[in-house]
Amino acid sequence: MEILNSILTWVMKKRIHQIELFMKYPHEVQEELRQKLIRSASRTEYGHKYGFSEIDTREQYIRNVPIVTYEDLFPYIERLMAGEQQLLWQSDINWFAKSSGTTNAKSKFIPVSPEALDDCHFKGGKDLISIYVNNYPDSRLFSGKGLTIGGSQQINQFDKNSNSYYGDVSAVIIKNLPLWAQFVSTPGLDIALMEEWEEKIEKMAKVTAKENVTSISGVPTWTVVLLQKILENEGKDSILDVWPNLEVFVHGAVAFTPYEALFKKLIPSDGMRYMETYNASEGFFGIKDQTDGKDMLLMLDYGIYYEFIPFDEIDSDNPKTLSLDEVQLGVNYAMVITTNAGLWRYKIGDTIKFTSVNPYRIMITGRTKHFINAFGEELIIENAETAITIACEHTGAIVNNFTAGPRYLKAGTKGGHEWIIEFKTAPNDLNEFGRILDTVLKEVNSDYEAKRYKNIALDEPHIHFVKEGTFYNWLKRKGKLGGQHKVPRLANDREYINDILKSIEVATTV
Repeated sequence: MEILNSILTWVMKKRIHQIELFMKYPHEVQEELRQKLIRSASRTEYGHKYGFSEIDTREQYIRNVPIVTYEDLFPYIERLMAGEQQLLWQSDINWFAKSSGTTNAKSKFIPVSPEALDDCHFKGGKDLISIYVNNYPDSRLFSGKGLTIGGSQQINQFDKNSNSYYGDVSAVIIKNLPLWAQFVSTPGLDIALMEEWEEKIEKMAKVTAKENVTSISGVPTWTVVLLQKILENEGKDSILDVWPNLEVFVHGAVAFTPYEALFKKLIPSDGMRYMETYNASEGFFGIKDQTDGKDMLLMLDYGIYYEFIPFDEIDSDNPKTLSLDEVQLGVNYAMVITTNAGLWRYKIGDTIKFTSVNPYRIMITGRTKHFINAFGEELIIENAETAITIACEHTGAIVNNFTAGPRYLKAGTKGGHEWIIEFKTAPNDLNEFGRILDTVLKEVNSDYEAKRYKNIALDEPHIHFVKEGTFYNWLKRKGKLGGQHKVPRLANDREYINDILKSIEVATTV
């Protein structure tokens, strides 16, 4: 394994020069990529409909091709799933990433072309390793195995007459991994692709505890579930007692900050490294490329062309989009992507802000549909996660999960926000936790502060502190355990709040 570690580390470092090139020439890379994507799909049905062969400039592209949502593209996707080809992209598309995005029952099926697998998803995986070993030359990553906690959705065929398959994006990637990657990964495909989540966790815990795991990749929420199961099975207090050579956790899908304290408790080592990625069913977008900071390098040569909608135009029928050279630091944008899987000017539903424009680095700030603005407060996920984190730090708490929504006006009462918060370690003072949460929200959001001024428009937050396991059981009841499924942090209606409250016995309410 030592020889393999040296060889693979050397191979991975060779990609760094190409990354430096798109960092140095971002606009040239993106412009060339846009033109290549349009040329590649000019003979498709979508290309004929929107005159791809006549498009030369960005202005023509914006004028000819509409901004779309999943619902707009679904008629094409439905035909692709039935076996038709050459609709959105030049290559045959036989794989689809099943994604719900939230806990809604409705599923999305995102096309995954051969180019998207090779030049985006796989390239992203190799690049995060390249960046990691370049930043940490002493790494012994390949002296052991990488544990991937993927989706709980098995690979399925749409129907016997179709050569098309679907699964969680992580399952699609795992199923198509090259042999060398499978050799350095754990568990095997027979367990990694299991559909029943709780049985899968049991088997993963037993099998991987016997391996020399040096890295973990997964969503923080579900990684915690596995690590706690391993500690329970092995009778240990620290994951390092099971995997002494563990050195990095690669995470994504949800913000890591609220989980930091919990991971430090499970993995009590100052030498443990954490690396965030921005990877979704639609593509691989960003990688944390620096040893400090929490922003990610926007990856510009993965077959994805980027545009950005200013936050105040998100709901516009014809929103203005900005190219990479027009964005500003610290401004919230909704991301629009054009990809090598046939997503054309597609609103992915995420909001980001730029922390650097030389090179382009970003932070995820939320979802276009996940916010609270029932009273003009424009509370976004970034605000909520910052407030939760600071309240935890000041009260000794460790959070497991949370969600929030509006509490509407009633006769004789003011409106406000209602929170459901589950702790791994409860705060030393529940009321103080709530006070700090409210105070920080005022500090990070001037609209919220204005509405809260002397309780004129918004009352103080109403918080339900619930017992451990509440959110897990809620997701289980909805059939949404594992993989990319996650609890919506914020909602502008009471759908999630009401559903959770109906299914639980609230431990304490303040």
